[in-house]
Amino acid sequence: MDFPVVARLIDAINAHDLDALTATFADDFTSTWPAHPARAFSGPQQVRRNWEGVFRQFPDIHVSVTGTAGTADEFWGEFHYVRPGAADMRGVIVIKVRADEIVQSRFYMEEVEETAVAHPMPGVTAGN
Repeated sequence: MDFPVVARLIDAINAHDLDALTATFADDFTSTWPAHPARAFSGPQQVRRNWEGVFRQFPDIHVSVTGTAGTADEFWGEFHYVRPGAADMRGVIVIKVRADEIVQSRFYMEEVEETAVAHPMPGVTAGN
């Protein structure tokens, strides 16, 4: 992984180290969820509060990155969140880096469905 700050973030999440996790984010950090705009927030202290809740709710959470791409200042990663006792989450997170800090993330994450649900695009079906 060519982005040491992202590697530190993943290590901190998997170690449940809130101080190390929070230290990876810039003071002007912003987080957006383009498909879920109401989930947007900013600041490393809100990151910390959010992960405190995640660690409390999912004490055995583990995060891995299953694929990556990047540019000079953006890391594109396919993430897999294993949350024992709840559905896994999978998706892409686009992380913008400045110097050695995360300044922005765009989340395209969803819970993994255990059963078939209707396709969100009318008329589209999964063919066999």
